[in-house]
Amino acid sequence: MARPKSASHDLKRDAILDLAAHCFAQRSYHAASMNDIAEAGGTSKARLYHYYESKEAILFDLLDRYTQRLLSIVGETEAAAQRQQLDERATLHELIRRFLAEYQTSATRHAALLHDVPFLGPEQRTVIVARQRDIVSAFTRFLTRAYPERLKKSNATAVTMMVLGMINWTFTWLRPDGPLSYADFAEEVIRTIERGLT
Repeated sequence: MARPKSASHDLKRDAILDLAAHCFAQRSYHAASMNDIAEAGGTSKARLYHYYESKEAILFDLLDRYTQRLLSIVGETEAAAQRQQLDERATLHELIRRFLAEYQTSATRHAALLHDVPFLGPEQRTVIVARQRDIVSAFTRFLTRAYPERLKKSNATAVTMMVLGMINWTFTWLRPDGPLSYADFAEEVIRTIERGLT
C-alpha cells in the first residue's frame, strides 16, 4: 500500500520550486544541476529525488503551476470586474495591476517561463505553450473590449504584444525596493495606454 502524502508535501515542493527558479535564474536552466538545487536548499540530492524524478520534472511543475496562476488571475479579474461593475477599460487596468502585483513576487518563475520552455519535453512544452497562448488571447480580449475602435483584426496581436512587452520584462530591471514600485509602474503603463506619451 502506498504511503499517504504528508501534509507538508506540497509545501516542500513549493520550497523546492522556489530554490530551483532561483538557481535557473542565477546559473541558467542548462547550467544548474540537481546538486545545485539541493545545495541551495541545504539538503541532499537524494532528498530532492524524493519529490522530483528529474530537473525537467521540476521545471515542468514550476511552469505548470505558474501558468495556471497567471490564468487564474485572468479569471479573478473578470469575476472582480463583474462584482464591482467595472467598465471594460477599468477591467483591463485591473488586469494590468494584478499581473504586475504577481510579477513583483515571482521574478525568477517569470524568467523561467520566458527563457526555459524550450528545455521541456514535447508533451510538456505543448501544455505550457498552450497556456502562454491563452494568456495572450486573454489580453487581446481585454484590450479589444476596452478599445473596440482602436483594435481590429489587423493590429490586435501587435497591440497585445506591445502591452505584454511593457510588463513582461520588468523582472530584468524593476526592483521591489527601487525608486519605482510595481504598483506605481502599473499606473504608468495604464496612463501610457490611455493617453500615450503626452
